[in-house]
Amino acid sequence: MTIEATEPTEFSISELAQEFDVTPRAIRFYEDQGLLAPRRAGQRRIYTPRDRTRLKLTLRGKRLGLTLSEIRELIDMYEPGRDERAQLQRFLAVLEAHRSSLLQQRADIEAQLSEIQAFEKKVRRQLKGRP
Repeated sequence: MTIEATEPTEFSISELAQEFDVTPRAIRFYEDQGLLAPRRAGQRRIYTPRDRTRLKLTLRGKRLGLTLSEIRELIDMYEPGRDERAQLQRFLAVLEAHRSSLLQQRADIEAQLSEIQAFEKKVRRQLKGRP
């Protein structure tokens, strides 16, 4: 007789917090933002595998630097069994826009660093010329 491990069908907030190394407060925040929709049993929140997947995708999106509204839009587009083309095309567009924004930020930072370096040189030269 073999015993097969089955995937849990319910998760508590503390289980998800521990699994994803986030605080219960962060999970409640994502719930308030409409990214998660747990069932309630009195005061307890009961999360489904769908909520777990949405949390996982939310955290992945945050690591990529996406906004919560971008993450919500992408997650809400997903429906199991449906053609994912529209979701993937939108995801690609969001990633391209985000990359473009980051490249611009990097260029701005490099310009600022260059300007700082020029001022540092100027100030050092002025300090050398003073008694």
